Amino acid sequence: MTTMTADRPAAGSVTGRAARPGPNFLTAPLAGRTWREQGYLALVLLLAPFAFTYTIFAVSFTASIAVTVVGLFVAGAVVLGARGWGAAYRSLARELLDLDVAAPTSYVRPRGFWRTIGSMLGDSTGWRALLFMFIAFPLSILSFVVSITFLATGLGGLTYWFWYRFLPLQLGSDGELHRGAQFGSSYFLDTPPRLALAALVGLGFVLCWPWITRMFTMLFGALTRGLLSPTRASLRVAELERSRTGTVDDADARLRSIERDLHDGTQARLVAVAMQLGEAREHLADGGDVEQAAELVDTAHSSTKEALVELRELARGIHPPALDSGLTVALETLAARSALPVNVDVDPAVEADGRLAPALESIAYFSVAELVTNAAKHARATGVYVLVEPLGDTSGSVRIRVRDDGRGGATVVSPDGSGLRSGLAGLAERVRSVDGTFDLSSPVGGPTVVTVILPTTSPADRA
Repeated sequence: MTTMTADRPAAGSVTGRAARPGPNFLTAPLAGRTWREQGYLALVLLLAPFAFTYTIFAVSFTASIAVTVVGLFVAGAVVLGARGWGAAYRSLARELLDLDVAAPTSYVRPRGFWRTIGSMLGDSTGWRALLFMFIAFPLSILSFVVSITFLATGLGGLTYWFWYRFLPLQLGSDGELHRGAQFGSSYFLDTPPRLALAALVGLGFVLCWPWITRMFTMLFGALTRGLLSPTRASLRVAELERSRTGTVDDADARLRSIERDLHDGTQARLVAVAMQLGEAREHLADGGDVEQAAELVDTAHSSTKEALVELRELARGIHPPALDSGLTVALETLAARSALPVNVDVDPAVEADGRLAPALESIAYFSVAELVTNAAKHARATGVYVLVEPLGDTSGSVRIRVRDDGRGGATVVSPDGSGLRSGLAGLAERVRSVDGTFDLSSPVGGPTVVTVILPTTSPADRA
């Protein structure tokens, strides 16, 4: 079966790369990850003054020039420009910290001059990037100074035994000359035990340096995830826009299919009926053969009945009449007409007190119908099991599970890597358009299990 479709993975703000093994305490100072993190702190420090200046300029410029219309437009462009800074920081995190933060949804310019200005000035992604740059300025200074201090102190202590002899002589309180670092008035690091102590302290600083560095990069990672990733609201809007586009395309395809069926089938039959009745009328008007006219009327009568059957089939594809008696009756009718044995199990609670809205009942019915059809056409299945039940939580959602015993191997897109979506993509889009979920499990060899979860009310009713 190659035409099954599953829901796309939920768009998250952070996607993980293949996890690299973390260094242990003793090898961390030599690990490439540690030096990449130190490089990240250095690059962030280089960017920080420019980013902070841009932030201060954006805020002050927006406040000072907002009195003019042109100023509003320019100020909005400055706010949108912060998106570029956010992209730069995300790129640094991705390359040096292995933190892959998804980019926010692209800015879409609305129609109308004033709406455009309002959307530019109120762009939340831009303002969140500005807040990131404002916080990153002091944090980058603190993190780099502390990190590099630990590194420099550690390396200095480890090599002190070598370079201390080049220090100038100093007179101690004991009246003797000493060469070495001085602590207090008479404590000099110039004896073998004290040299060893300096090396030991330096080793401690070097071993602590990677973890101090990692602590600061984790802070930057949290800031990056919190301020430079897409918000849930923006992801939801983008998902709704995609599902709406898919739903519109699916509806357009259905309308074209209905138009084609009417034009090539029912309309052609009705034209033939009209011609047959016209020919019969001419025979009777001219006193022709009555039997021949009767044959023409019989043929027209048969064609009319066939046209009625086709119209009923088309109407059933738009809204099955069995749905008027409830989802249970509709699914049982569907099972009776299926080419495969279909076992339908509907929990009575699903239809209690009008549990599903009519539009959602229709989606549920057509979801099952299409899945059963695909099982019969492509899965080489010998039977299908359909279960409809409440989800069992406080959301009041309904779960629809369709399982066939076919050969499996269903995928969302073509396995050849072409990226082409399979035949049920429209069904998945339709489910998502009402805040539902569409999940596919189809290992090679089967079974294929499709789970659809629908809310009990449509988004319009909930609004």
